[in-house]
Amino acid sequence: MSSLFQLKSEFEPAGDQPEAIKKLAAGLAAGFDYQTLLGVTGSGKTFTVANIIAGQDKPVLVMAPNKALAAQLYREYKNFFPNNAVHYFVSYYDYYQPEAYLPITDTYIDKEAMINQEIDRLRHGATSALVSRRDVIIVASVSCIYNLGVPSSYLEARLVLEKGKTMVRSDLIKQLVKIQFERTSGNVDRGQFRVRGDVFEIRPKSENIIYRLELSSQEISHLSIIDNTTKNILENLEEIVIFPPKHFVSNQPQIDAAIKNIQGELKDRLAYFKKEGLLLEAERLERRTKYDIEMLRSLGYCHGIENYSRHLTGKLAGEAPDALLAYFPWKDGKPDFLTIIDESHIAVPQVRGMYNGDQARKKTLTQYGWRLPSALDNRPLKFNEFEARIGQVIFTTATPGDFEAEHSKQIAEQVIRPTGLVDPEIEIRPVFNKEKNYSQINDVMEEIGEIARLRERAIINTLTKKQAEDLNIYLNGQGFKSNYLHSDIKTMERMDILKNFREGAFDVLIGVNLLREGLDLPEVTLVAILDADREGFLRSQTSLMQTMGRAARNVKGKIILYADRETDSMKKAISEANRRRVKQLAYNKKHNIIPTNISKKIEEFLDIAEQ
Repeated sequence: MSSLFQLKSEFEPAGDQPEAIKKLAAGLAAGFDYQTLLGVTGSGKTFTVANIIAGQDKPVLVMAPNKALAAQLYREYKNFFPNNAVHYFVSYYDYYQPEAYLPITDTYIDKEAMINQEIDRLRHGATSALVSRRDVIIVASVSCIYNLGVPSSYLEARLVLEKGKTMVRSDLIKQLVKIQFERTSGNVDRGQFRVRGDVFEIRPKSENIIYRLELSSQEISHLSIIDNTTKNILENLEEIVIFPPKHFVSNQPQIDAAIKNIQGELKDRLAYFKKEGLLLEAERLERRTKYDIEMLRSLGYCHGIENYSRHLTGKLAGEAPDALLAYFPWKDGKPDFLTIIDESHIAVPQVRGMYNGDQARKKTLTQYGWRLPSALDNRPLKFNEFEARIGQVIFTTATPGDFEAEHSKQIAEQVIRPTGLVDPEIEIRPVFNKEKNYSQINDVMEEIGEIARLRERAIINTLTKKQAEDLNIYLNGQGFKSNYLHSDIKTMERMDILKNFREGAFDVLIGVNLLREGLDLPEVTLVAILDADREGFLRSQTSLMQTMGRAARNVKGKIILYADRETDSMKKAISEANRRRVKQLAYNKKHNIIPTNISKKIEEFLDIAEQ
């Protein structure tokens, strides 16, 4: 069977990769629903998966537990499949404060969000690709299970504009406004259009281009792409397809029906509040909902429109929302796409826990009259709903969790690295050396001093964000070039920090969780884990093994665990690392392999263009 995907690589599968590819591909052909690729850090799990994708004839969803890893995977798959549609889909908020109410202090917190327009563009690129072609790979974070909007409405709202097609100027303006494009008389930003006489300039949300459309005698006479700055014509076209700049888009009949249903629900809810003597709750709900209804009636949109998604889509109470997964194709009543869950030991529990956290917050809002009960249906998927909507799954991880172990029909182990690299030896040093009156910070400073002299890189793993920030300030004060990375840092800034680290703008990167899973940093020669004996989530066997793996891409890799005692998690992590090391050394000896560093070009993770 010929594949939709064209894999481009200067390398051939090596080490354990050929056997893993053969085993997993056979599992897909046999119809296995769940499989696991147990690959150690640096063994080329992404390349293995890319070879499997190259044998598929259906779209692919790659899920990652965070935006930083998703961005790295996006770049890798873009390089592997330059002729196919590889897209990035993560939460588009640089800052997000969800709507909430704190009854104890009677504090209402309105939703505040700062949307990153570049990520919004990439999200629209992903959904546009899914509804228009099949050779699509979407690299997404776990936020892709949140309510997004009905794909059929999104698809139906698109405008197909062909050269020679009859078109009245006023009708085109109305159609663009109807699908949520904003008219402007100045510079045309994404999701906007400008009209000068019979010339339209339309800038889609999903692309960094401007379409120019000219009308003559109520007919489309010219279609072209123009330069954003000079307005020179770059390419003439016969047809363009314009998708809505918002995923929540409804036609007028849907809006009219929704308003009627919202009014009915409001009436019932107000009756309940008044019966219970909750007059304040009734007043605030009535005021807010009526305002939203007027906005929907006049603009077809309102602030927080997603909270009315059940009415706008015609779904039943409790019915699963349409997340990104709904944009993928189905065939014969089954999902017709392949799902890859990267670093599944983290991603799967994240997916499992997202629904409960979301519902707890929204139940309080509905209880106190800030939202109608139907807002509860604007939510992420439940785990069983997620399972029912994903295609065949391949988990990739160095440390499988319970779900993967219990559900995988087979596990393909990938311990041997193509480069011959072996797991680094692990050294345990005291948190505080009483004989020398010397702390772990003093000791790690000596180590990173040598790292800086050799122009190598080091990662220091701390227990808290505050500790990471404080240590960074201290090291900078001592003359070291360091930086920190944690979840409070904006998506684009994270990408810049990782790129600058690899380029040598600084020598030491300090972090908590984000430096554990999957990040490919081959320049790192030292991983130091502070307070390694503080047993818990951040110092579990899995966490320790993932963090230590950051040193496994360099022949000079070295790991230091600072601990005053050897915990059970430490013992298990060290034992497993030693097991793998013995197997790797034996393989290298048998095949006369001399380990070499992993070589990886430094490049931008995301395709960020000028506004």
